Amino acid sequence: MNIFNKITLQSMKKSRTRTLVTIIGVILSAAMITSVATFGVSLLTYLTNGAAQKYGDWHVEFFDVPASFVQERSHDQGVANTAAFENIGYATLDGSKNPDKPYLFIAGFNEDAFDTLSIDLISGRLPENSGEILVSGSVAANGGVKFAVGDTVSLDVGNRISGNQNLGQHDPYTAGGETLVPQYQRTYTVVGIYQRPGFEEATAPGYTLITKADAQDQADSFSLFVTLTNPRSVQAYASSTAGVGAYVLNDNVLRFMGLSDDNVFNLFLYTVGGILVAIIIIGSIFLIYNAFNISLNERTRQFGILSSVGATAKQLRNSVMFEGLCIGAIGIPIGVSVGLGSISLVISVVAGNFGNVMYSNVPLTLTVSMPVIVIAAAISMITILISAYIPARKAANTPVMESIRQTNAVKIESQAVKTSKLAQQLYGLEGTLALKNFKRNKKGYRSIVLSLVLSVVLFVSASAFVTDMKQAAERSVAFTTYDIGFATQDMDDREMLTLYDKLKTADGVYESSYQALLKYSCAAKASDLSDDYWVTAGSHSPNETVNLPMELQFLDDNTYLNILSNLGLPVADYTGANAKLIAVAKMPSQDNQMAEVNQLSELFARSALNLTIAPTTNGEPTTEPGQNVSITFVETVPPDTLPIPGNSGSENPFFFRVLAPYSLKAQFETSDSNNDVAVKGLTFRSTNPTQSTAEMETMIQGVGINADYNLYNTYKMLDETRNYIFITNVFAYTFIMMISLIAVANVFNTISTNIKLRRRELAMLRSVGMSDRDFQKMMNFECAFYGLRALLFGLPIAAIASWLIYKGMVLGGTDTIDFVFPWGSMAISVFAVLFVVFITMLYAISKIKKENIIDALRDDMT
Repeated sequence: MNIFNKITLQSMKKSRTRTLVTIIGVILSAAMITSVATFGVSLLTYLTNGAAQKYGDWHVEFFDVPASFVQERSHDQGVANTAAFENIGYATLDGSKNPDKPYLFIAGFNEDAFDTLSIDLISGRLPENSGEILVSGSVAANGGVKFAVGDTVSLDVGNRISGNQNLGQHDPYTAGGETLVPQYQRTYTVVGIYQRPGFEEATAPGYTLITKADAQDQADSFSLFVTLTNPRSVQAYASSTAGVGAYVLNDNVLRFMGLSDDNVFNLFLYTVGGILVAIIIIGSIFLIYNAFNISLNERTRQFGILSSVGATAKQLRNSVMFEGLCIGAIGIPIGVSVGLGSISLVISVVAGNFGNVMYSNVPLTLTVSMPVIVIAAAISMITILISAYIPARKAANTPVMESIRQTNAVKIESQAVKTSKLAQQLYGLEGTLALKNFKRNKKGYRSIVLSLVLSVVLFVSASAFVTDMKQAAERSVAFTTYDIGFATQDMDDREMLTLYDKLKTADGVYESSYQALLKYSCAAKASDLSDDYWVTAGSHSPNETVNLPMELQFLDDNTYLNILSNLGLPVADYTGANAKLIAVAKMPSQDNQMAEVNQLSELFARSALNLTIAPTTNGEPTTEPGQNVSITFVETVPPDTLPIPGNSGSENPFFFRVLAPYSLKAQFETSDSNNDVAVKGLTFRSTNPTQSTAEMETMIQGVGINADYNLYNTYKMLDETRNYIFITNVFAYTFIMMISLIAVANVFNTISTNIKLRRRELAMLRSVGMSDRDFQKMMNFECAFYGLRALLFGLPIAAIASWLIYKGMVLGGTDTIDFVFPWGSMAISVFAVLFVVFITMLYAISKIKKENIIDALRDDMT
């Protein structure tokens, strides 16, 4: 070890506190970089495994290939696994409501295909022979044609032909440009319903039905799925192997490996990770740079003496870099270990919540990647070396005599530290001395202020983000009037109400109701409609009649009577054979939500009208005669309806719903009432929705219902939002805490060492008669100046950052939230900044007060 390195080690030992604080800063920096990177790898591994479970773990699919191609690919170098299914053919889907998907596509699976391709059963079981079939749930949800387990289906199966070319699932449907040529008839028994498969493209012309492949009657066309040992070569492999044939990549899995063409996701992934690492590095550089800068200020005379005896600038720089290497050698391994341990603890806390919002059967576990650890350690070391090199270069280039005499410590004119008479009167002698110190030592206090500003902005903006997320969740919960919903279209009322009496006895249920929603239209005169309506609808004739779509919601009588009571309406007028009806008719806008119903514009010009209403079929009025009803328009939020099957949302620029008691439903039903019922069913509130839902499922299966239905655990759906908030809270506050620790370490190191460097100046003030009380008063002023200057810049920047986060969430679709000014987090920031600065100053001053004044005065002369 050369003499310069020995001197460096002695200096580090002499300034143990500063060295220890710097090492702690490096540990925090390395721990944060390691934890962020490791969590990113763990999360991507979790998402990849979850996507593989949901969509299949294959990497590329080749369409419409012969059996010889399938055999050849299984022997390709770099191929880990292959699976294929037979393309048996297409059949027309009679009654399909989707013009782009008029077919059923029959796929013949073997055992490998069942194992490799993910199949998520909704009900029933897998097919066991070529006479049984699985039906995709999207046939009913998207195509509007329902199949039930046990149905027998006869299909004319054939090929799609366009000219002389056979078309497959990769070729979208072209109306008038293709022909289905039947070749044979097949009869299948439906044994299960399953979720739409991940390998079926959105543009595929046929809904995929899965049967067991017949070994004795194989098709001559296959769909092949290939899994590679090295997915990074998937693009080159697919393009070179397919030739002119069609193929598609499994982007659902590959995007989490960074290998898909989903540039938006890749940009988001790397941008978020880059921002986090950049913030950590900036905070770390502040801390470590200040530490080395202060160290060099302490060693200025030492460097001057070494230079005078022949030390070169390079040797002095290397001395400082050696100090950085020593600190890194101690701090980085500890930091990496702390980072792995802390992120492992955090993952164990949030793993269950991830399962609730993403993949319940895939565990979120710690994934340790050696390349990531090496990169994290390298980034930490580069941060240290950059932080050390800048002040080292400056010190090495300082002239020898300036270093020995330390005449470069303060280079400033008297005019630059001049203070106003008003400041002297306000602050007194002690405050004036503190203010002059800031003016003469701007670099020292700016680093402290910047560190404090960074901490304030991070804490306040992250708190604002969490507040916005919580607000969004609370708004969604506020508009949910039930925890569990049972929805149907086909069930008879008597059967439904019998089931209702049974389900409401489930454990935990404390409130229940039933309802039905019918689609109707209303004939209104132009003069009956408000000016706000005509602003949206455009010009009109005064004598014209407008047909408005409306909903007729029948509520169980008790619920309806409660609404009347809350509105203060006489029960006698709104019940009975000739009862008036109540309605909510509003013109919603982007800025007003239904929560403020009294602030929304009215659809009609008057508060009560006699209108003619009629049922609709497929959105058009039926031939049934209309009914004249008296409607009173009220200011209330109607109870939530149950989800309507196949409903993609209303395009109407207004909201028009009439409420009526269920006892009047028979008066409004037509001879073809099934066409009018949008949805009907039962709703429940429960103290334990998950347990109640499970019990209700058992009850429903025991009754043996034949009609189609859906049982919704709405509470569980909303619980996803709560889990997202919990996860956000854990990571946001963990990140804030660690960044704040870096900031605190920076402030402590900078202030305490700056005070130590001023020991001669402070001893001189005490030697000329400054009492301990006045001395403490001066230092309190310095504390106040540090804190107030940091808050002066930090709080406005934090407020702007909070507003930008709010605007970002609104633009992202969360438009139900209001901007909440972060008063609470700002108050915490104010207290924390002043407290940290005061405690640090108190510690440093206590060290100074214990020193002998004469020794302190002679310190720079020895």
